[in-house]
Amino acid sequence: MQRLIIATRASPLALWQAEHIQSLLQAAHPQLAVELLKITTRGDQVLDRSLAKIGGKGLFVKELEVALMDGRADLAVHSFKDVPMLLEPQFEIGAVLEREDPRDCFVSSRFGSLDELPAGARVGTSSLRRELAVRIHYPALQVGAVRGNVGTRLAKLDRGEFDALIMAAAGLKRLGLAARIRGILPTSQFLPAPAQGALAIEIRAKDGEVAALIQHLDHAATRAATSAERMVSRALGGSCQVPLAAYAQVEGGQLHLRASAGSVTLGRAVTGQASGPFDQAEALGRAVVDQMKAQGVEQLLAAASEAA
Repeated sequence: MQRLIIATRASPLALWQAEHIQSLLQAAHPQLAVELLKITTRGDQVLDRSLAKIGGKGLFVKELEVALMDGRADLAVHSFKDVPMLLEPQFEIGAVLEREDPRDCFVSSRFGSLDELPAGARVGTSSLRRELAVRIHYPALQVGAVRGNVGTRLAKLDRGEFDALIMAAAGLKRLGLAARIRGILPTSQFLPAPAQGALAIEIRAKDGEVAALIQHLDHAATRAATSAERMVSRALGGSCQVPLAAYAQVEGGQLHLRASAGSVTLGRAVTGQASGPFDQAEALGRAVVDQMKAQGVEQLLAAASEAA
């Protein structure tokens, strides 16, 4: 193979991610020409409705998968949290890169923290998970949906459409916008989305040649942590319609997993946590799901769906 083509969304953050992978691959394989195929997805085009209402985060992935299948691209780079919990059998995750900061952050031009916001202040987020956390921990605040890429959302904040935004810290840091972060939000209140902060490389299933070229980028601890998190989401039907959080940390060969899910309408969430061996990530995810089911999470999610 002399040329490797990376399919990527055309947004600034997606391009940063793809160019990052491009540089790593060119450094490891100097004889290889690594090129980008830029694609504008439906998720990027439809900005006047929430992701939950137009089909979910898979909208950011489908067109890139089409490029893989028709041979226009050899691999696709994704924010792992945007990748559907179940891949079609013709695809696989070839590598999961070492994670950037997985936490949420507080962004505001006028206020230093959520605690400083006055009652009725308007907080923008594109995530039901974050909206639920605000409703539980800061019920006096108003939550509004904000779509678009990072720059678009920041522009809406700067125009005064919102008093603050809650965003993923990783995206701002990758784009050189860490100065916009007023504070990192504690995971005790704002548990991250499954696989937040991680990059995944999707390839055609059983494409051994491409798999070998990217194998060195796979980070074992991040793959284990995200496997546990995604198992929780998969078992609970995780999508944009479900406000679900899951976060695993690796310490000394052990995984420590916490998860929560609930209803924005009811302002309630169920939580679970467990620890286990690093190499049993999915079993750990199932154990946490069993805990949450015992607390009635399925009924809570069903009630949330009916209310929606």
